[in-house]
Amino acid sequence: MASRKRVYDAEFREGAVRIVAETGKPIPEVAEDLGIHPGTPHSWVSRARRNGSPSSDRPVAEPSGGRLRESERADLERLRAGAREKDKRIRELEMERDTCKRFVALWVK
Repeated sequence: MASRKRVYDAEFREGAVRIVAETGKPIPEVAEDLGIHPGTPHSWVSRARRNGSPSSDRPVAEPSGGRLRESERADLERLRAGAREKDKRIRELEMERDTCKRFVALWVK
């Protein structure tokens, strides 16, 4: 008996790509957490990187389309690195908050 091909909505696919990009977890581990075949999110992540999706952690082209001076490029990289660090810290704090919420909910019961 042939198995049916499962279709995932765009929100689920984007969420899986975001999890891989933001947490840095290996794709097979994310796939296992989501209960799907490892090849499935792998293709979604590859497609997001090819398309330059912001959640794929791929540099986005400069809006001007022109060349940047070396000092501008260095500033841009410094700012992007700072933004990545802050985003990572925000995700860590959100996970801590969620863990505390769950703990309190269990403790109150």
